[in-house]
Order: sequence, then C-alpha cells, then structure tokens
Amino acid sequence: MKKIQKHELSIEGFNKRPITLDISIPVSKTALPLIVFCHGFKGFKDWGHFNWVAESAAQQGLAFLKFNFSHNGIHPENLTELSDLEAFAENNYSIELHDLGAVINYAVENAAVFNINPKEIYLVGHSRGGGIALLKAAEDKKVKKLALWASLSEFDSFFRPATIEEWQKNGVVYAENKRTGQQLPLNKQFYDDYLKNKSTLDVRKSAKMLEIPLLIIHGDQDESVNISHAEFLYNLVQHSIFIKVEGGNHTFGAKHPFDPETDGSEMLDELLENTFEFFLD
Repeated sequence: MKKIQKHELSIEGFNKRPITLDISIPVSKTALPLIVFCHGFKGFKDWGHFNWVAESAAQQGLAFLKFNFSHNGIHPENLTELSDLEAFAENNYSIELHDLGAVINYAVENAAVFNINPKEIYLVGHSRGGGIALLKAAEDKKVKKLALWASLSEFDSFFRPATIEEWQKNGVVYAENKRTGQQLPLNKQFYDDYLKNKSTLDVRKSAKMLEIPLLIIHGDQDESVNISHAEFLYNLVQHSIFIKVEGGNHTFGAKHPFDPETDGSEMLDELLENTFEFFLD
C-alpha cells in the first residue's frame, strides 16, 4: 500500500464564491500525473464512491483532484448535502466551465507544491460534468487525456418545451433530488446563459475538435443519460475508445453513502481498472 497525502483546501471560483477541493497524492520521488474529476448535476466531490475513487487512483500512482463547482449547492461548512440553494439556483454551464479552468490553472501553477507533473493533466467527467470536461479539454492545451463516465453528448435535451414555458411563466423551475426529496431551484438565468453562449457550450462541436485521447465508458442500463449519447461521441471522435458496461446504470452501481467494503462491485472495479489503465498507458 502506498502512503497517501490528502490536501483539502479552497480556491476562488466564479463571482468569488469558493471552490472546495481535495487532492490525494501518493508519496513519490517523481512528479505524478494528475486526474481532475468533474462531478455531475446534483453531484458533489464527496458523493458516494468518489473518495474511494480518489484513494484507488492514488494507489495506482496517480494524483487525484476532485472539487465542488462554486455554485453546485454545497456550502464549505457542509460538504455532504446540497444546502446552498441560492447558489444552486444561480448555477449554469458557463460558471462550471469557468470553475474547471480555475482548478486546472491552480493545479498547474502549484505543481511543484503538490509534486504534480504539469505536462500530464487529465480530466474525468461524470454525467453533466463529462460535457463540461469535454468542452474544456477541447480548448485547453494543458489537458492531455479525457475520460467520460456516463456523459452527456449535448445540453439541448435538458431544455424541454414544458421546462422553458415554466421558466417564462415563473422565472424558476425545480429539479427533485430523489435521494433527499429536496426541490432544487434553477432560475431562468440558466436557460438565458445557455442561449447567449450556445456556440461555446456546444459539446458535439467541441468533440469534433478534440485532438487528445478519449475514453468513453457508459452503462447500457443508464436511466439518466441514454447510452446513445456515448455512441454519438464515439462516432464523432475517431480516435476514441468506447467501453459499454453491461447492466451498468448511471452511477455504475454506486450509491450515496458508499462503503467500499459492502458496496463495491465488479462493475466499479472494471470502471476504475479501465480508466486508470487508459491514463497510465
């Protein structure tokens, strides 16, 4: 077992709101590749199995950074529940793209401090975080590899006619957190920002521009993001690798809270094995 150091800190995100993050790093005499992980909608850096993923990556000789987007609804004093609904309501794709850029820049600027190789910056994105990670990977030359877990291939499908009509009428729509029963608000600015920045936020256009290695992993029983999204991206990016997980749901069997002793599975082991092999190759 490798000795692992874990650093927990906060940096400034969009509109000066905090981005809480942690970096798990195995003790090493040489600078290590860094994986930056992007959570999805209604997710957060300490959800479910993400701490176990970080430790597993570090045991493989990879530094692993996971963070909360500044407006994801997590308050720095409560890292395991979506309690900052004011921030959640004001979140949008542009903010998340900005925050990811800030995290990458922070990691590169402090590479020597954390024993990170700034020439080996990799991204993993889950669900909506996959779309954000792909946008950033296509525009930021510091990113050298990208892995997508159950990722969206476009953002348009979120904006259904009924949702737009509700925004127009009430200025807000609500998304249910099925785990807690919370009604999470999304202000109309979310839609307005997307329309204003639609070209920048075009995941499929960015996929066509992608020049780095891409790994796509998706479950064929994904109840949130249909596997057709993965197939579409695979067909767009000629140099990509696509792994279909038989029986895999949106979280590949993981849940919150997560105990690796009782909640682990062959499916999750396969997910991490393929991901780490891709980055270490």
